[in-house]
Amino acid sequence: MKTLEIIGSQRKELGKKDAVKIRKANHVPCVLYGGSGNIHFSTHENSFLKLVYTDDVHLVNLNIDGKTFKSILKEIQFHPVNDKIIHADFVELHEEKPVTIALPVKVTGDSEGIKAGGKLKIGKRYLKVKGLIKDLPEHITIDITNLNIHDSVKAGEIKLDNVTIMEPERLMVVNIATSRVAQKAEETGAEGEAAAEEGAEAGEAAEEAK
Repeated sequence: MKTLEIIGSQRKELGKKDAVKIRKANHVPCVLYGGSGNIHFSTHENSFLKLVYTDDVHLVNLNIDGKTFKSILKEIQFHPVNDKIIHADFVELHEEKPVTIALPVKVTGDSEGIKAGGKLKIGKRYLKVKGLIKDLPEHITIDITNLNIHDSVKAGEIKLDNVTIMEPERLMVVNIATSRVAQKAEETGAEGEAAAEEGAEAGEAAEEAK
């Protein structure tokens, strides 16, 4: 997985007044969970630009006063009016312990169904998975090359090495739906087949009448 570094400083004081002071300085109050104790720290709001405003999921090396912690962003809060980040929670990771994380879904391939006029629909853009840090991919790739109209890929059909998909097996992740173009083509084809069958039946009836 992609990794980035965030540099922060441990908070000397806690409470609402201190949090307001931090935000006025364009910093974000944060908490790191999962270690021997919770660590309250702050970092500049620009530290989140490559972490939040992207479809990718990153491992985060938190550098807090010179000490580094491997972590992932667990939760983030935005101001309801101006959308500025007002708080963030991180969880410390350990190499020997599995982590549960949501990975982005990436689609590849030229679907036969899309070529025939179908439309790609992505039901889940992120899938929750569980595995060791070393085994986690950057994203989940789904090849749709062989999918025809009405075909789909469900969560239970996706296999990752040493990583478990933590979603219901019947959850539809992607599917090729019928579009107006494809539907008209199907209707035209059906009408043609019906006309051919009627013509054949009429021919048979004429032969019998002789």
